[in-house]
Amino acid sequence: MATFTDVAALIPTLCGQLVDGGDADCARASMMRMTDADVVKVLEETAFLARQLEQIQTAAAGVIAVRSTRDRGHSGLSASRGHRSAASLIQDVTGSTKADANRVVRVGEALLNDALLHDEADAADDISQGGQSRDGRPVATPWHQPLRDALRDSRVTSAQFDAIKRGLGDPPQIGADAVPASGADMAADALAQAEEVTRAAWSQAAEHLVGEAAQRTVEELWQAARTVRDLLDPEGAEARFLARFENRSFRTFRGQDGQKRASIVLEDEGDLFLETMMAAALRPRRGGPRFVDSDEKEQAASLVDDPRTNDQLAYDLIMDVMRAGAFADAESVFGARQPGVRLVQVVDADGRGAPVAHTEDHLVSMPGVVAEQHICDSGFVPVTVDACGNPLDVGREQRLFTPKQRIALAIRDGGCRWRGCDRPASYGEAHHIDEWDRDQGRTDIDRGILLCRYHHMTLHHGGWRITRQGQSDFVLHHTSGETFAMRPRTALRYAWGGIDPPPKRFRPAA
Repeated sequence: MATFTDVAALIPTLCGQLVDGGDADCARASMMRMTDADVVKVLEETAFLARQLEQIQTAAAGVIAVRSTRDRGHSGLSASRGHRSAASLIQDVTGSTKADANRVVRVGEALLNDALLHDEADAADDISQGGQSRDGRPVATPWHQPLRDALRDSRVTSAQFDAIKRGLGDPPQIGADAVPASGADMAADALAQAEEVTRAAWSQAAEHLVGEAAQRTVEELWQAARTVRDLLDPEGAEARFLARFENRSFRTFRGQDGQKRASIVLEDEGDLFLETMMAAALRPRRGGPRFVDSDEKEQAASLVDDPRTNDQLAYDLIMDVMRAGAFADAESVFGARQPGVRLVQVVDADGRGAPVAHTEDHLVSMPGVVAEQHICDSGFVPVTVDACGNPLDVGREQRLFTPKQRIALAIRDGGCRWRGCDRPASYGEAHHIDEWDRDQGRTDIDRGILLCRYHHMTLHHGGWRITRQGQSDFVLHHTSGETFAMRPRTALRYAWGGIDPPPKRFRPAA
């Protein structure tokens, strides 16, 4: 294995300036004594050297990918080493990101698959000269041959190769019906000629973009390649636009640290709208125009001095826009149940609020000061409960539970009480465990329970019933006679349990 000084010897500007056994610290000390021009030259020389090594790494990644295909099963190279895929193995070995590992695999497979189309012995001549294979059939030069040549000559990196190839995509398949001809032979010749013209156009585009690579970022190359493809294939451009629109999505998930995260896939117009909105809000942070009027200048200076990071500012902007949109015409957008965050905070007889509150939906705990902040913004609804969290009833005056009663049910139940159900309170429907007509049931909170729509329907249509003795737990009865206790959610049992925080172990610093 080559030492650090062996590698440094391959960098002309740095060669001879490191002693045997030198390390990165030694290299940094040497470069601190160099002129600016020499430091830049060292960077250029290392970049060129990295491209040479990258070619070898890409070739190895391609072979690993071919030997790790799914049809090889557990005997595949990656699986035999305990990895799900070739990219996973490469990421583990190289310490790169998942995106970089996938890119290296894509480029390695693209280069290797072209060679596998030909006989190994004649592959180089066949591809470079457009010769013939051993069975006499002509071998077509792949459209991305200029990319392969540029990668081999270190004129592009694997990232640039991948951006151009993905942006251009493969030429569209030309159907026989698109080539008018009278005879079968003529149609075949016309089809082959049309395919050759298309392949030549894509190859010329690739060659042009290779020439741009030295002056463009990887992102610019990808966007330029995509634009060129749309110009070459306008019919396909619309189909790809619609496909990206169909792929739009938004989902939330919880990370290993327990914090909720979100993932969004944007279609083209949504992408531009979001980017424009972000640019308008963060322009002073992103180097926007400085020649503005006094008011704009003051606002820009305030934004620049804001201690929040750009990502935090972007998040706060998105949340502000969502809140504004949600409350602008909430009833027509969301119906009767308007969006919002309801917090539940236990307040003792002396009026002291608990140090921890929880949300009505999903029972997420939050500091008590957050509840106090919400009270300033939106007020509160007081609900008197007993030691078990059971709210007081309001009599039989109404057939349906009132909004305040529903709030009380949400506080007590925290969501659907059916065993194993995780639907939050906002999904719940208030169910009378005593039928209004048949049992002369009362619209009392003690005799009501929150159930999600699915389990509410299951109860009525499946012959289930719910009973309750006094203030004890609700009991679910199956037609078979089997019963199930409908216990409160664990988080609520803790909330009403009077759990005090442990005393501080250390005194605060003076």
